[in-house]
Amino acid sequence: MDYQAKLSAPFGMLGIRCDDDALTGIDFLHASEQPLHAASALAESVCEQLLRYFENPDAEFLVVLKLTGTPHQQKVWQAMLSIPRGETRSYGELATELHSSAQAVGQACGANPIPIVIPCHRVVGKAGLGGFMHHASGDPIEIKRWLLKHEQR
Repeated sequence: MDYQAKLSAPFGMLGIRCDDDALTGIDFLHASEQPLHAASALAESVCEQLLRYFENPDAEFLVVLKLTGTPHQQKVWQAMLSIPRGETRSYGELATELHSSAQAVGQACGANPIPIVIPCHRVVGKAGLGGFMHHASGDPIEIKRWLLKHEQR
């Protein structure tokens, strides 16, 4: 996959994908990946905004997003953008709000192409963290745990 930047984060490496005028994706990469300087002004801006967020969870993301997904996924992603920092919603709560099912909300969360900026980590299970990046354990859950703890400051 072609990345316009690879950014070292407190929990690993992030791959940043942009087109000419919008952020199109953020991928969690293997820790052994090497950083890659931003190949465009937009990618550099995304990296700067992510670094500000890692220092201060109140930092806002001011970047154009280009989201490709089903109408249901788009609704879930928009709903996640409205969850304030330091708060969470359960899959069931979002499902009720969107007239959907908790499982469908979970699938849309897992398909989120721009995690962190679109805060899928703020969506949790009724009785626990739930999943992250289609995983129920391991490194992805540790990343979710880090993000939620970071936002509790």
